[in-house]
Amino acid sequence: MPKYYEDKEEDGRACGGVREDLRQCLLESPCVLQENKSPKQCLREGHCRSLQMTFFACKRSMVSLCSVFSSARGL
Repeated sequence: MPKYYEDKEEDGRACGGVREDLRQCLLESPCVLQENKSPKQCLREGHCRSLQMTFFACKRSMVSLCSVFSSARGL
């Protein structure tokens, strides 16, 4: 589940909220806490898969949106 905090520092990057949720999910996963693996390695092993897919979809939508604007300029 996404976590949104009122006192959380603002992330101005695209998909910042999902990025933060994915980061927290990985850092709190048993893979990192109990097995002492890196978050990157745990991500490769499939931990926090739903947030990873959500983050990918968000970033992909940003790329799609940019291509719409760049193609509109050529008209």
